[in-house]
Parts: sequence; C-alpha cells; structure tokens
Amino acid sequence: MEYPEIDEFASMDSPIHHFDPRAKIVSFTLLIFSFVFVNDIRIALLGFLFSLFILLISGLPIGFALKRIRMVFFFLFPLLLIMPLTVEGTELINIAGVSVSMEGLAYASLIIIRALAAVTLAITMLATTRFDMTIKALYALRVPGILVQMLMFTYRYIFVIMDEFSRMWESMECKGFTLKANYHGLSIFGNLLGMLIIKSYDRTNRVYQAMVSKGYTGKPMTLINLRMSTKDYVLSTCMVGIAIFVHAYQLGSLW
Repeated sequence: MEYPEIDEFASMDSPIHHFDPRAKIVSFTLLIFSFVFVNDIRIALLGFLFSLFILLISGLPIGFALKRIRMVFFFLFPLLLIMPLTVEGTELINIAGVSVSMEGLAYASLIIIRALAAVTLAITMLATTRFDMTIKALYALRVPGILVQMLMFTYRYIFVIMDEFSRMWESMECKGFTLKANYHGLSIFGNLLGMLIIKSYDRTNRVYQAMVSKGYTGKPMTLINLRMSTKDYVLSTCMVGIAIFVHAYQLGSLW
C-alpha cells in the first residue's frame, strides 16, 4: 500500500525549505488567517496568486501540490452550483424559471478562492519541513504538549492502522466475503471495525508501556537547537507585513 508523505520533498533546496520552522509556522499561519478572512474577491484572488508564487519559490513539484489542491476544489465545487440558486441578488441568468444570482456566484467564488489560497499555503508550509522538525517547532512555540503528541502519534500510527485494516480486509476476501448493502454485509463490516478498534486499543497500551520502560515522562527532549538567522527575520517580517497590509488595504477601501 502506498502512503502519502507530506514531507516527501522536505530535503529540497529553496528559501522556503531553509526558513526557520518556528518562523515558518507563525508567518504562514498569519497569512492563512489573513487570506481566509478577506471579504473582497479581488484581494482574495491576489492572495491566491501570492500563495501560488510562494509554492513556485519552494520548488515543490506542481503535481504534488495540485493533487492535494484538487481534492479541496472538488469538495467545494458544489458551492458554485448551489449558492447562485439560493442567494438572493441581481439576476444573472434565468434557466427554466430558476434565477441565478450574481451575488451568489460571487460569494461562492470568494469562498473557493480563499480556501484554495489557505490550502496552498498549508501544503507549502508542511511539505518544506520534515515532520519531526515541525513537531519540535510546535514545542518551541509553546503549543500544549498533549496536542503536539496527539498529532505526532496520529501521524505515526494512522498508517499502521491502515495496514491492519488492509490485512483484515484481504483475509475476509480470501474467505469469500463480498461487501453488500444488506444486514449481513453491514454487520460483518461493523464487526471488522470493532475488531480494528480493539486491536488499536491493545496496541496503544503496549506502545505506552514500552515508552514508559524506556524513560518516557511526557516531556519531549531534543538535541537540536533552532536558531533564527537574519534571512529568517527578513522573510518572516515580509510575510507578516503582507498579512497586515491585506487587511489594512481592505479596511481602507471600506472607508
């Protein structure tokens, strides 16, 4: 089974890859929230173009990014079909007595553009940093340890659980099981999920006991000292400045 690796290209060479993980998380997070709360579709489009520009600077393969951005677009695409029919406003076109509003189309486009900008930035941020460095940066930023460890263990063991499910499913198919939308098929599938949960719970206990026996106390320890360079300060200042400028410009246009 092939698993998606978000940090598959974290070893590449680009200004974004060399960006300090702590500054990268803070800067990109501020940019994401800044673009998400934009109310002007023109500014949102500029934010999306800027996100693509950052993606190009990072040197990440376009196919790698588009594969993940495409999933978000397909999820949000129905808004373009629903909102123009449900939001009242200036009639753009009338199809068989059904009015399509300009405001509904504009608002749906705004939501999609903002979401694509945020996802593009998030992919760039995560894909240009090794996952373990992202975890260490979160600790350095004083994110609650329990949340960081939940993220770390989820990422580590979600693939183990997927392997377990795959083996159990193949075993059932070898015995002639075929999933059907009836009581018997759904009952067997429910039992499969129940067994998967029980096995996951047992594995959790074994992993925890193994970690405690090796000195685990719940507090992470690392030998890597993160240090900010002048380039990191300049790049983070530019990104934070853009995030502030976006909303300052928007407020100025309202006045």
